[in-house]
This record gives sequence, structure tokens and C-alpha cells, in this order.
Amino acid sequence: MNETMPDQNQLLDEAIDLIIRLQNDPGNPVAIEMIRAWRARGIKYEEAWTRVAKVHGASGSILMEKRRIERRESLGLSRRNFMVGGLAVLGAATSFYTFGPHLLLQARADYVSAKGEIRRIDLPDGSFVTMGPDSALALAFSEERRIIHLLAGMSYFNVKSDPNRPFSVLAGGLYATALGTAFDVSSDAGVISVSVDHGLVDVRSSDTALETGIELGQGQWVAFDPVSGGIARGEREKDQIASWRNNIVVAEKETISALVARIGRWVPGRVVIADPSIGNERVSGIFDLNDPLLALQAVVHPAGGRVRQISSFLTVVSSL
Repeated sequence: MNETMPDQNQLLDEAIDLIIRLQNDPGNPVAIEMIRAWRARGIKYEEAWTRVAKVHGASGSILMEKRRIERRESLGLSRRNFMVGGLAVLGAATSFYTFGPHLLLQARADYVSAKGEIRRIDLPDGSFVTMGPDSALALAFSEERRIIHLLAGMSYFNVKSDPNRPFSVLAGGLYATALGTAFDVSSDAGVISVSVDHGLVDVRSSDTALETGIELGQGQWVAFDPVSGGIARGEREKDQIASWRNNIVVAEKETISALVARIGRWVPGRVVIADPSIGNERVSGIFDLNDPLLALQAVVHPAGGRVRQISSFLTVVSSL
């Protein structure tokens, strides 16, 4: 017997219930497993989960209130209703804003790394991934394709060649596809970068700036900002590709906001840039992650910034 596919409103309703369950008992592995199983039921389930998680990633406490309103008024749950409801009470959800996104990532991801942790993952096709700190991955392997969603952070992919099953990494709407190669993908403060250790990687996006694709060879890299549409390209030595695996960050005219986000994966708690003008400046250099706070200071100093660790939960970058 074929299972009847629920309509979109019902799927959104179920996704909200699952997130409520997760935020009420975030340490419960049963809740996380229920979410994974629900998402795996089909693409419509995954789309519904993505919509709810994206809109309410910073305001999970609103979900219970919105759910009560929906039950009382018997209204459908539209994307517009979610957005209006979330924005109206965003200020009351500070606690979930700090910790909620990480909980939602845990539910969406197949693999998660902690702050300061570098983790190796052996994939079912014989490839392997080296995850950077504070990163998250979700696998979508089929008989035709091998797709990995980089949900957060950075990862280095060493791909086993299989011409019949392309290997692609999806990060923020950007696809990096290879047949047999090793390459690094990073998402920092909205800027997505791809650099190639060896082999060839095709990089493209639905954005007009990259819809025709760019082919990268050994030592080549590209950084793409989806908001501005800006593209930067260059080359670096092979041993500088994914150098974060050796506690080194190599930057070439990168925004401070992107570098702070990357280095911040080695710093406990949240790292916040209090002065947006600092984040827009570009710097180059080699930064040692063995002392991440000192590396942050070296990054922001050219822009007149300073780093203050307020507590183990918060580090602030501000003007001098």
C-alpha cells in the first residue's frame, strides 16, 4: 500500500512539533533520532524541516506559542505566518538564540564537531572527510550521486574516484563537484570558499556570477560572497590548502568577519564583532591557531580592533 503524502501545512505542523520536542529535551537522543527518521521519509519532509529550522533558528520559544494559536484558530501554517510570528517576539528568545542553532544543527546533521575539535569521518563510498571545529555535515548518498551538505564550518574532502557517481559538496547554494580529488570547503560569515589540494573541482551556483561554473585545479581557490555576488580567486602552495588541519590559517585579502568566524571555531563560546566596520576590512597573513585569541588580535589589529574575552561564553571584537 502506498503511503499518502501529507499536505504542506501538515508537514510544517509536524516539523514544528519535532523542534518543540527537541528544545524541551535537547539532550534526548531519541528526539534527535526521531527528527532524522522523519526527515529521511522524503524530499518534501526535508524541505518542510529546512523551512521551519531556518525561520525559527533563533526563536524556538515562539514555536510553542504559535502552535497554541494555530490549534485555537485552526489556521494553516504558511511561511509568511512563521516569519511574522518569529520576528514579532525575537527579542524574547535570547537564550535560544545562543544555544538553539547548535541544537537544530545537531538534529539536521549526520556528523557534528565541537569547538576546537578536528574529526575524521570515513564515508560509506571509501572517501573520507576531515571536519574542522564547530562544523556540521549531512549526507545524501544515492546510487546516482554522492552529495554532502556542509551545514556549518569547514571540511577537507578526500574523494574516492567513481565516474558513475559524482561527488558534490553543497554549501549555501554553492556546489563543488569532483570525481576523484581532494579539496577544502569553508563557510565563514556567509563567505564560501573552495580550495583544491589535487585534481579538478567544478564550482558553480544558481547565482548568475557562478551559474556557468569555474574549474579549479591544484593549488587554486575561489571565495564567493552570495550577498554581494563578489568572487575572489587565487593560488597558493599545496601545503597551504586546508592548513587549519595543522592549526594554521592562511588568508589572502579576506574580510575580517570571515577570518573571525573561522578562527572563532577554536575559541570557546561565541565570538561577536561589535563594530561592523571592522568586519568589512580585508587582511592577509598567516595566523597560528595554537593561541586563537592572539590570532584574533592579529587579524583585527590592522583595522584598529581589539579582542576582549568577557567570559568563557563570549568574546567581543570592538574598536580600540
